Amino acid sequence: MSSSKLNLFSFTGKMQILHMSWLAFFISFVVWFNHAPLMLAIAESLKLNQAEIKTILILNVALTIPSRIAIGILVDKFGPKRTYSSLLAISSIPCFMFAAADDFQQLALARFLMGFVGAGFVIGIRMVGEWFPARQLGVAEGIYGGWGNFGSAAAAIALPSLALAFGGENGWRYAIACTGIVALLYSVIYFFSVSDTPKGSTYFKPKKAGAMEVTSIWDLFFYILMTIPLYAALSLLTWKLSPTGMKLLSGDTTIGIYIAIWLLFLYNLYKIVHVNQEHLTQPIEPIHQYKFKQVAILDLAYLVTFGSELAVVSMLPLFFHETFKQTGITPVQAGLLASSFAFMNLVARPGGGWLSDKYGRKLSLSVCVIGCAVGYAAMSQINSAWPIALAFAVTFLCSFFVQAGCGAVYAMVPLIKRRMTGQIAGMVGAYGNVGGVTFLTVLSFVTPEAFFLTIAGTAVVVALAVQFIEEPAGHMAEVMEDGTVAMIEVV
Repeated sequence: MSSSKLNLFSFTGKMQILHMSWLAFFISFVVWFNHAPLMLAIAESLKLNQAEIKTILILNVALTIPSRIAIGILVDKFGPKRTYSSLLAISSIPCFMFAAADDFQQLALARFLMGFVGAGFVIGIRMVGEWFPARQLGVAEGIYGGWGNFGSAAAAIALPSLALAFGGENGWRYAIACTGIVALLYSVIYFFSVSDTPKGSTYFKPKKAGAMEVTSIWDLFFYILMTIPLYAALSLLTWKLSPTGMKLLSGDTTIGIYIAIWLLFLYNLYKIVHVNQEHLTQPIEPIHQYKFKQVAILDLAYLVTFGSELAVVSMLPLFFHETFKQTGITPVQAGLLASSFAFMNLVARPGGGWLSDKYGRKLSLSVCVIGCAVGYAAMSQINSAWPIALAFAVTFLCSFFVQAGCGAVYAMVPLIKRRMTGQIAGMVGAYGNVGGVTFLTVLSFVTPEAFFLTIAGTAVVVALAVQFIEEPAGHMAEVMEDGTVAMIEVV
C-alpha cells in the first residue's frame, strides 16, 4: 500500500481499524433510526395520533446534542475502544425498551434515551485520527463518516422486510429488538478487535476532563459564546413541544425543562472556567497554543452542511410529491428520488476528504460550502414546470457538495489538537444537530422556497467565515507522560 492511497480490501493494521469503526458507526445509525421505516406499523399497533408520532421523531434527536459533547469528553479520557464498545452495549437497552413498549409514554422515554447512540460518530473520529497520517486522514475520516452514515438508509431498506418476515402485529418489535442484539454483540467484537493507537504510540489525554482547554483568555470568552447555541437549540426543541407549539407538554413541565437546560449551561460554564483558569494564569508556549476560531468556524461549517442534510432529508419526499403530483408521481417514487440526497454519503463524504488531502483543507471546505449555497439556491427554484429529471439532477449535485462539505470539515477536526479531538469532534457534531433543529423550525414557518434560500444564505455567510480559518501546517505539540514533547505532523 502506498503512502498516499488506501487499500480498501485490506483488513489488517489501520485498515482493520477503519473497517471495524465505520461498521460500529453504521450499526449505531441503524439502531438510532430503526423506528423511522416502521413508524406506520408502530402507530397502528399502539394507536398513536399524529402529534404523538411527531413527538417521537423530535425526541429521537433531543439528547444527541448534549450527548455528543459528553461522549467527546469520555472518548478523550477513556479511549475510543472502551467508549465505543460501552456505547453500543448501553444503547441496546433503550432499543429493547422501545421494542417492548406498550404505550406512548414508554415509547417516548425509550426514544429520548436512544438519542444517546447518535453520539457514536464522535468516537470513531478520534479512533481514525489516531491511526492515519495527515496525508490520508481526510479520505479515511470521509469513509468512516460516509459509510457509517449509510446505516440510516440501510435501516429504511432492511427493517420493513425483516418485520414482514417475522409477521404479525408484533413484527416491528422483533425487527427493532434484532438491531439491539446486533449492537450488543458487536460491542464485544469491537472491544476485542481494535486498539486505541498503533503499537508503540501514545494516547494523549486532556489534563482535566469536563471541558476543552483553550490557550488564551479571549478564546475562553469565544468558547463560552459558542456553547450558547447548543442550549438554545434544546430550548427550541422544548418550545416545539410546549403549549405554544405542539401542545404536548404542560406549561409547568415546559418551564421546568427550560430551567434544567439553563442550569446545565451554568454548570458547563463553571466547568469551562474551572478547566482553564489555572493554566491561563501562566504563559503558554507558542508550540502548545491553538486558535479556538478553528473550532468555531468548523462548528458553523458543519451546521450548514450536516445540519441542512438532517433538515432536507426530512422534508424532501413530501416536497417532491407535492411539487410533481400533477405529473402522477407516487409517494414511493418521491421517496426514491429524495433518497439520493442521503445515498450520496457513500461517495461524497470520502470525496470531500480526498479533496482536502490532495488540494488543501481550507480550499476544499470553501469550495464545498460555496457549492452548498449555489445548490440550495437552485433547489429553491424547483417547481412543477421543471422536468423531474432536472429537479433530480439539481438535488443530486447539491447533495454532493453538502456531503463533501461534511467530509471536508472532519478532514480538519483531528488536526487541531490531538488530545482534545473527541471534544472538538463532539462540539462540531453537536452544531450539526443545532443546524437541523434550526432549519426545520424555519421550515415550519415558511415555504420550501424560502427554506432553501435560508440555507443558501447561511452557507454564503459561512463561506465568508471559512476564509478566516487557517490551513493546518507543520506540527502540533503534545506532552508525553515523561514530560517530553511529541511533535505530530499535520500536513
